[in-house]
Amino acid sequence: MKIVLTVLLVAVSLALLVVVLMQPSKSSGLTLFTGVKDTFYTKNKGRTREALLWKLTIVLAIIWGILCGAMSFV
Repeated sequence: MKIVLTVLLVAVSLALLVVVLMQPSKSSGLTLFTGVKDTFYTKNKGRTREALLWKLTIVLAIIWGILCGAMSFV
């Protein structure tokens, strides 16, 4: 059982690393000073690739935490 959990933990860790590295940087903070209004992209941000990567990061982080907890009991 411990070997299976270890393999799953390594796989989820690598997947989490890849997903985090695929996310774009949050350098859009300058739009406050440039006066850019809402665009189509900002209004539909929940349906973009960036939103998918963000949600996938959350799911993988939760799975990673559960696996770490399970490893401590085995």
